[in-house]
Amino acid sequence: MENENMNVQETANPVVVITGCSSGIGRVTAEYLHQRLCRVYPTARTDEEVAELRAAGFEGAMRLDVRKPEEIAAVIREVLSKEGRIDVWFNNAGYGQLGAVEDLPAEALREQFETNVIGLHECTRQILRVMRRQGGGKIIQHSSVLGLIALPMRGGYNASKYAVEGLTDTLRLELEGSNIHVSLLNTGPVTSNFRANAIKTLERIDIEGSRWRGFYRKALRGESRKVPFNLPPEAVASVVHRIILSDRPAPRYYITKATWIFGIAKRVLSTRLLDRVLLKV
Repeated sequence: MENENMNVQETANPVVVITGCSSGIGRVTAEYLHQRLCRVYPTARTDEEVAELRAAGFEGAMRLDVRKPEEIAAVIREVLSKEGRIDVWFNNAGYGQLGAVEDLPAEALREQFETNVIGLHECTRQILRVMRRQGGGKIIQHSSVLGLIALPMRGGYNASKYAVEGLTDTLRLELEGSNIHVSLLNTGPVTSNFRANAIKTLERIDIEGSRWRGFYRKALRGESRKVPFNLPPEAVASVVHRIILSDRPAPRYYITKATWIFGIAKRVLSTRLLDRVLLKV
């Protein structure tokens, strides 16, 4: 990936807003940054999740469903009223819809995009207005190795992350010279509730009417192969911290060996050969 300049930014105790902090990567990143003297405002989708965050010591925790523009605006107003600025916005919220493309109802695909793409996009649009006024800032977009390559049975999620890649690559060009930096995180397998939550999305699939019902039944029984190259969520949190400390963060960060392997394979293998590899994963 491109080099980054690693100098601590001028702003002491940077103000950071993170979406999707109920558990996993978002929660651990909030804790990691808080321990390193960042002023962290973690957000979560429900009042119960916000209460848990506040009980854990995050007094600035707030409710934010990224599908609701008014809640995004409310979070921004609240943080600005307390801090006067927002230095970093981490678009972390998202989930993975399981299911073969032929089994994926349009409504399930629509819901996948509402959170992973439209919600992320609305957060980005609103925080950009703030960062332009204040003369700079950093936006971190949580993509995936599945924004680089596709795996079967994950078509909805693959498509959402490909869309995030396209929007962010375009935005980066449009932000040239603005002192607003946008970075993509291409995470591979990371320990979290992501896989368990993905299994729950199978309720939207007509399992018994599908030619893939054997796969779905195994998934529901928890019969899955051990995921190689898995890393703890701190691997993501440490990269987010690197971005905060950098005066010129890289446009893209590969996280886990799986991302590096598939990222390189996408560049050097033909499409047919890469398909053969991906079908064995």
